[in-house]
Amino acid sequence: MKKQSLTQGHILRSLMTFAFPVLLALFLQAMYGAVDLFVVGKFAGTNEQSGVASGSQLFNMVTMIITGLTMGVTVFVGEAIGAGDKKKAGQGIGSGICIFAIVACVITLFLVTCSTPLTSMFHAPQEAFSQTSSYLRICGIGTVFIVFYNVIGAVFRGIGDSKTPLITVAIACVINIVGDLLLIGVFGLGAAGAAIATVCAQAISVLISLGFILKKELPFEFSRHNIRLEKEYVKKILLVGVPIATQEMLVQFSFLFIQVIVNKMGVTASAAVGVAEKVCVFLMLVASAYMQSISAFVAQNNGAGQYERSKKALFYGMGTAFVAGLTMGILAFFGGDKLAAIFSNEPAVISAAHDYLKAYAIDSLLTAILFCFIGYYNGCEKTVFVMVQGIIGAFCIRIPVVYAMSKLDGASLFHIGLGTPASSMVQIILCLIAYRVYHKRKL
Repeated sequence: MKKQSLTQGHILRSLMTFAFPVLLALFLQAMYGAVDLFVVGKFAGTNEQSGVASGSQLFNMVTMIITGLTMGVTVFVGEAIGAGDKKKAGQGIGSGICIFAIVACVITLFLVTCSTPLTSMFHAPQEAFSQTSSYLRICGIGTVFIVFYNVIGAVFRGIGDSKTPLITVAIACVINIVGDLLLIGVFGLGAAGAAIATVCAQAISVLISLGFILKKELPFEFSRHNIRLEKEYVKKILLVGVPIATQEMLVQFSFLFIQVIVNKMGVTASAAVGVAEKVCVFLMLVASAYMQSISAFVAQNNGAGQYERSKKALFYGMGTAFVAGLTMGILAFFGGDKLAAIFSNEPAVISAAHDYLKAYAIDSLLTAILFCFIGYYNGCEKTVFVMVQGIIGAFCIRIPVVYAMSKLDGASLFHIGLGTPASSMVQIILCLIAYRVYHKRKL
């Protein structure tokens, strides 16, 4: 398992070489949810599709919290590798395994026992209530695999290896597609079948990742004796991960608020937003890939004391991500109906989803800048700021704008969707101010 050195060579080339496998892995991960919705849309009714849309939106919040927490592992390992401290990297990974074993147990217990109250709190359409609850419960059972998939991916990114997670997720994606076609298309299990296929695919992905780890030479020192809670390393991982996870939780809550508002508009609107959100994941892939990649890049370079190299990587990332964001924005605004038609056969759902996507076309440009900033600040361990700006964007901008728009006469999904780019704009302004302040302090 060769680690890619992110501290040497041409900055843009190194960053893009690392980011490209991350982009492909995120694309394949996005295929999990996309295939679920696609197959349900083709072989089941609108109720089943709404169940997957609502359930996956809620479960996505759980996944994003886990991903945020594991960023603490990525930054810790990246800094240790950058500093050449192999022993410290292994001890930190061992502590991370213990932390996330506890996290997996807590989340599993919560989702399995509270799936029905959560569905009710989420105001899922009555016609899709049982489907949403079933989707959440089954995904909750498989939380342990999702947690450890993200932990393993965080370690790989920290050591500069973005290719191994790509291989494992590619295999798992194929398994998920086959499972969806079999469980939904053949056996007619609807939303429950989609959840089962996703969990099985994640489980296999974890097993394959462990196989790679056991067979390859690791660029850090690790043994079973490292799997224990070392107070110093637990604190360092959580100081980075908890603020990011908190921010992700609250930001995702704001998106759940949008789904609640939309659910009250009926099952068609609910399904339409679910479809549009799946499309949006693909629209934001490049920005998301740079966010993860810049975090690892900056962590390694800061660990090696190369702070100027980290700053240059930020702006290189912004430039290339903006070009991709502009392309995606044009595609969403003018071709959103064709993108939505991939996931639904219902003309009303397709039309409403396109309306929502027009607002996200604007956000495609903004996230290209915002996500790069977030990746940079995460790599610099400025995660408290990341949390604060995320909370301000979610609760001071996105939720109030969505609520105000929903009260307009004849409010459409386009009006509802405008809350997201409004939030992104304010967050970018906060990031620019923070950059100026940190730069003056030479932090």
